[in-house]
Amino acid sequence: MNGMDSPVALVTGGARGIGAATVRALLAEGWAVGVADRTTAHPGVPYAMASPEDLAEVVADGGPRARGFAADASDPEAMAGAVAETVSAFGRLDAVVCAAGVVAGGRPAWEVDDEEWAAVLSTDLTGVFVTVRAAMPTLVSSPNGRVVTVASAAGALGLRHMAPYSAAKHGVIGFTRALAADLAGTTVTANAVSPGSTDTAALAESARIYGLTSVDDFVSHQTPLGRLINPSEVAATIAWLCSPASSAITGAVIAVDGGMTATP
Repeated sequence: MNGMDSPVALVTGGARGIGAATVRALLAEGWAVGVADRTTAHPGVPYAMASPEDLAEVVADGGPRARGFAADASDPEAMAGAVAETVSAFGRLDAVVCAAGVVAGGRPAWEVDDEEWAAVLSTDLTGVFVTVRAAMPTLVSSPNGRVVTVASAAGALGLRHMAPYSAAKHGVIGFTRALAADLAGTTVTANAVSPGSTDTAALAESARIYGLTSVDDFVSHQTPLGRLINPSEVAATIAWLCSPASSAITGAVIAVDGGMTATP
C-alpha cells in the first residue's frame, strides 16, 4: 500500500514517548505518518528534549510511509510547513495527533516565573491550537477526518506545584470540546485522550519535581490499576480514535489512566 492509498496522519511530539508510540501504532495499522518534533533544547524546560536521532529512529520504522520534520508545535510557520510537506509526500491528510508536550514545576503557582509559564503553555496548549489551525484547511477534505489531542489526568485534577501543566491540560480539554462543536457539519471529529502516570521522559521529570527517587513511586497514585501506563496503551486508544470505528465519538475525553481520575 503506498502513501496515496494509505490514510495519512501528522503526529506532533512524535520522536519519543506517547507520540512515538502513536506513530508506531498507526504505521502498524497501515497509515502513512508525518512525524514532527522540536528536537532541540527548550530554554524554558530543565530536561532534555527528544533528539534528531530519536526522530530518525522513529521515522526509520516506517520506511517509505514515514517522513520526519524538525518542527516546534507552537511555531505557526513550522507547523504550516509540516502539514504541507506531509501532504506533498503522501497526497492527503486524514488525522492530526497533538502529542507534543513538556512538564515543568516544583513550586507554588504564585512563584512560577514567566519563562516557565510560557514554556509549558506554548507547547502544551498553544501548540495544539497552532497545529490544528495549520491542518484544518486540508483535514476537512478527508471523509473521515480526525483530531486527537493528548491531555492528561492533570486536566481533571489540580496537581500540587504543577500549575502551568495543569492549566495547559485543562485548556487542551476545553479547546478540544470547543473544536468538536465548531466542526459540526463537517466529517471531522475531535477528541482528547487523557493519560495517567505514563512511563515517559515527562514522568521522569515529574519525579524529579516531586523529589521522588523513581517513576515507580507514582504507582501509589495509579489506582485501581496498580501500575504505570505504557505509552503503547495510550497509543492504542489514539489509533482507534483515528480510525473509522470511532465515527460516532466527538468532543469526548477518553481517560487512559487506570482509573486514577475515577476513584478516590
